[in-house]
Amino acid sequence: MKKSAACAESVNIKHLHSISQIVNQAANWKTALDEITKFVRTFFIFDNLVVYLSNLHQDMEVFYAKALGRGKSAEADASWGESIANRIAQSHQVILEKPDESKKEDRLKQPHILGVPLLINNNLLGALVLIRFGGPEFTPDDVFLTEFIANQISQIIHRDKLQQKNEILRTQQEQNQLRDDFISTITHELRNPLGFIKGYTTTLLRSDTTWDQATQEEFLQIIDQETDHLQELIDNILDSARLKSGQLKMKFSQVRLDALLKDVQLRSQMNDPGKKVILHCRDGLTPILADSRRLSQVFENLINNAKKYAPESDIEIQIYQTEDFSNIQVRDFGQGIPEKYLPFIFDRFFRNPEQSPNIHGSGLGLYICKKIIQEHNGKIEVESEIGKGTTFHLTIPNAQELLYEDRALKEEL
Repeated sequence: MKKSAACAESVNIKHLHSISQIVNQAANWKTALDEITKFVRTFFIFDNLVVYLSNLHQDMEVFYAKALGRGKSAEADASWGESIANRIAQSHQVILEKPDESKKEDRLKQPHILGVPLLINNNLLGALVLIRFGGPEFTPDDVFLTEFIANQISQIIHRDKLQQKNEILRTQQEQNQLRDDFISTITHELRNPLGFIKGYTTTLLRSDTTWDQATQEEFLQIIDQETDHLQELIDNILDSARLKSGQLKMKFSQVRLDALLKDVQLRSQMNDPGKKVILHCRDGLTPILADSRRLSQVFENLINNAKKYAPESDIEIQIYQTEDFSNIQVRDFGQGIPEKYLPFIFDRFFRNPEQSPNIHGSGLGLYICKKIIQEHNGKIEVESEIGKGTTFHLTIPNAQELLYEDRALKEEL
């Protein structure tokens, strides 16, 4: 202890303080080690600096290395002190190795090597190794300074590991929360249509009551609608999982967007005659290469989304083309989406918490839209203003180079 104190007096205290400041202020371990190495070498001689970390098998692996002086062209072990690091792994002690001065060899073959263990609470993290080729010899003051540097590096590494663990825990917590929210949402969404189907089916099967034809048809229509809702929910869950895992492959072919959107418009109005869908597009648009089924799914999702959240509004669809891109806008004139929720609107399972709980949805529709458009090398964006409505902007390349699985199709096109 007295010896360490004596050495401390001969080392510039300002240098130690500066090293500590670097550790405290650095954004990450790489920046800290770069700055420490650069700063220390202004007053402390060494040619190479290496940080080794102990892996799960107790072997030493290079974590960080800098060759700053005469050892850049030396052989691997002489240059980086691997054998010293392995000995530190066994002994947990400082190791100082000097060359045999009786041998008249090139100074690059006469390294002075100082190895210091990296310890946290007496647990070995790794080793700090400094190399001087041809001298000068490491002094007690040099050893003290190196131990101080090693302590600071240990703090950096320990802090980095704690941050990694915290990030893993935070990610796990978020995933657990998403899982719980998903289970809660899906359970609620499944129960609603199943409840309707069960209730009206049981009612129709009652033997103590006779229902007139009109009532029977009304009940059957409700059962049919709720069955469709249930089927849509199941399809969305499956498509979402396949898109997330990359297992849902696009089947590209030539598609006329005007014809596709007219079909989507017609189906929407047949299913919901009271909801007006207005399509603005000229005939004879240039065909694009796309998956027609999945694009239809995108537009149907956007229209259904507008029907749910802007039930009193008309829906407008506009399309125009440039030489390379097709641009589509789907707009409603409903109450709009608060700005604070717009960055999350395409997230999986996200639902606007301010919407009425009576509005059914799984939070998967817009996520699926975004993934499908991304599979087309396109993008989808949203803008909204409270009280004025919401507009989705889609941009899709007219050609999908290198996306064909069917080479014959590519050659034909």
